[in-house]
Amino acid sequence: MNYRERFINNVLGKDIDRVCYFLYWPPWKTTMRRWLKEGSFKNNDYSDEVLFLHKEIYSIFNPDIPPQTLPLNCGPFPLNSRTIISEDEDFVTFIDNWGIKRRDFKKKESMSEFIEFPVKNRSDWEKFKHEKLNPDHPRRMDGDWEEIGLGWMNKGYPVQMGGYPDVGVFGAYRWLLGDEEGLIAFSTEPELVYDIMDHLTTLYLSVFEKVVKRVRVDVIHVFEDIAFRNGPLFSPKHFNQFILPQYKRIKKFADGNNIPIFSFDTDGNFYDLILSLAEAGVNLISPIEVAAGMDINRLRDLYPLMGFMGGIDKRVLAIDRKAIDNELSRIKKAVEKGRYIPFLDHLIPDDVPWENYRYYADSLKKMIFSN
Repeated sequence: MNYRERFINNVLGKDIDRVCYFLYWPPWKTTMRRWLKEGSFKNNDYSDEVLFLHKEIYSIFNPDIPPQTLPLNCGPFPLNSRTIISEDEDFVTFIDNWGIKRRDFKKKESMSEFIEFPVKNRSDWEKFKHEKLNPDHPRRMDGDWEEIGLGWMNKGYPVQMGGYPDVGVFGAYRWLLGDEEGLIAFSTEPELVYDIMDHLTTLYLSVFEKVVKRVRVDVIHVFEDIAFRNGPLFSPKHFNQFILPQYKRIKKFADGNNIPIFSFDTDGNFYDLILSLAEAGVNLISPIEVAAGMDINRLRDLYPLMGFMGGIDKRVLAIDRKAIDNELSRIKKAVEKGRYIPFLDHLIPDDVPWENYRYYADSLKKMIFSN
C-alpha cells in the first residue's frame, strides 16, 4: 500500500497491511537546539524545527508520510507581513497576519501573550470581512498549490486542505474576537457569532471548490482547540447552535467531492462534544491530550466508528525508557482495535533528551511493524 491508501484505510477501519507509523509532531525550537548538541546530525545549523523534523528525524527513522497540507490562502488576504511594534532583549511585540497584537519570548518557548484582537464590534467585523476575508479576491488562489498537490498525488501522499492557523470555525473566530470576548458573544451577540462563522465557512468552501477541480484531496482538516483540561470551552448546546451547521456544510462538500476524511483538531478534554462531532460528520480526531484526561483506550471502546490519532503522553519521554515502554504498552490495545494511528499528543518539550526520543521512535516502529 502507498502512504495515502494506508492512511485512509487505517482511519476508516478498512483492510491495511499495517498501522501507519507517524512521527507527526516536531520538537520545540529549544528542544531542537538541545538535540543538535546531543545527537550526530547531518547539519547542526537548523533554525526551523519543522525542517529539522523532515530532514533529520525522517531520514533516521523513515516514518510514513502523514497528510500534507496544501498551501492555500484561506485566511486574511492580501497577506500582511509581521509588523514589529517593540522589541527588547527578552520580548518582541508584533501584529500578526490576523491583525492580533501579540507578545512573544525571544529566547524561550511559550504561547503568545494575546494583547488585542481586531474585532470588537459589528462595525469592526464588517470592515475586516470586506478588506481581508473576501472569498472572491482576484489573487486568493495565487501560489503553487496545484503543482505541489499534483506532485504529492504522484508520490502517493495523502493530500489535505485546511488546518492551523487559518481553517477552523471556532479556531479562526477566536483570532478575530479573542477567547473571552468571543465566548461572551455567544450569549450577548449570537447573530454576530453566526455571521462570522458562516462567512468563514463560505470562504473555506469557496477556496476548496476551486482546489478539488485540480487536485485530488483526501482530508479536510479544521483546527479548533475548543477544550481545556476540565472540558470544552462551551457547552454542547452552543456547539450545536453555532458550529454544527457549519460542519454540516463542510461535510456535505466533502461527500460531494469524494473526500473521505473530515478531521478535527483540539487539545484538552473533549468527551462532552464527541456525539456532536459524530453528528457533524467528523470521522477523525486528534491529538488526544493525555494530560487533560483523554484516554485512547476509553475512546476506542466508547466510539468504535470514530478515527483517532495521537494519544501517546509526550511527558513520558522526559522520564526514562521504562516509562516509554509502559506508555506504548498502554496504547497497544487501541492500536490493535483499529481506526487509530498512534503518535505523541503534541509538540516535544525541551526536557526530552535526544536518546529518549530516539528510543521512543524506534520502539513505536517495532511495535507497529511487529503487528
